[in-house]
Amino acid sequence: MSGYGNGGYALAEPRSLRDRAREYALLPLRIFLGVTFVYAGLDKLTDSAFLSSNGAGSIGEQMRGVRDSSAIPALVDLALNSPAGFGYAIAIGELLVGIGTLIGLWTRVAALGGALISLSLWLTVSWQATPYYYGNDLVYLMAWLPLLLAGATVFSVDALLPARRRRSL
Repeated sequence: MSGYGNGGYALAEPRSLRDRAREYALLPLRIFLGVTFVYAGLDKLTDSAFLSSNGAGSIGEQMRGVRDSSAIPALVDLALNSPAGFGYAIAIGELLVGIGTLIGLWTRVAALGGALISLSLWLTVSWQATPYYYGNDLVYLMAWLPLLLAGATVFSVDALLPARRRRSL
């Protein structure tokens, strides 16, 4: 038998539990990173102290506090040119990355954005953490890499759009 018993279309073979688990394997990571980055972005945007250039809890104060211990002090200096602008950029970036990751829209682009945010924070804010595994930004950077490589294959706009195109053909 040729396997084409339905008008010329190949019949799908039943998928094993292992195959289905592999398909959904990145979903918990995607949900965690998406929720975390949405929360981080909203938390920053609603914290007036954070978005200030000076004062306790401000992005400016945090940047000045880590400047001399960061891996790339020039990056901190760049942020210190406009601390509030940098704070807004990070907060909006986190929000967009989180939303894109949660809904699975341009997931690889969102994961690249999340990885770049995490990399920049690791090289500046948490660089001085000793031992290195105390710094959470490095862990976030590593967590973004599987999504950057694989994208979002289930429950995502990215997976929905090609399927709709195939059906319309």
